[in-house]
Amino acid sequence: MENLLPNQTDLLETLSQIVPLPSTLQQRIKDETLTQKFKRKHLLLQPGETAKRLYFIQQGLIRTYFIDEHGKECTTWFIEPGHLIYPSYSFITQKPSYEYIEVLQDSKLQSLSWNQINSYYAEFKEANLLGRIITQKHYLHSEQRAYLLRTATSEYRYELLLKKHPNIEQQITQNHIASYLGISRETLSRIRRKKLKRVT
Repeated sequence: MENLLPNQTDLLETLSQIVPLPSTLQQRIKDETLTQKFKRKHLLLQPGETAKRLYFIQQGLIRTYFIDEHGKECTTWFIEPGHLIYPSYSFITQKPSYEYIEVLQDSKLQSLSWNQINSYYAEFKEANLLGRIITQKHYLHSEQRAYLLRTATSEYRYELLLKKHPNIEQQITQNHIASYLGISRETLSRIRRKKLKRVT
């Protein structure tokens, strides 16, 4: 879930700066954007449900995760304000999801439906270009994460997480962080102790 344009807090403004959009499309997006507030622990999506909306985070914190064959939670993303979020498989194919999307902090989200977005594709060439750029960014980000999980040490992945989300440890549980890094809570504790010793 790529941060497409840092410091942007509005869906239309963000999309318009990725690709210049005609005024007619801008008005459609403005009129059709849904703004909602969600409480902590709310599930925007669960396995078996089909993803119907693309979300833009104005305020709050979101995570996505799935349950593996051992019944263990595997966190795939933490998503902060200024980011778009959509479970790509379910949203693109309109088939049931295998992922959860959970609100970690009280959040304010803007969204557009799958039907609305596809109507933009049918009517505006700029919308097709916009969709391609967003999909490419999401794919590249996913590839980078998969590569790091295969090749990078847990310590390096932890450092990258803190670099990307400097305040993450004050916002969520250590269990969530360990789940994202693909390590145990005990391993995370050892990494944190080692880091603290280096600092002091």
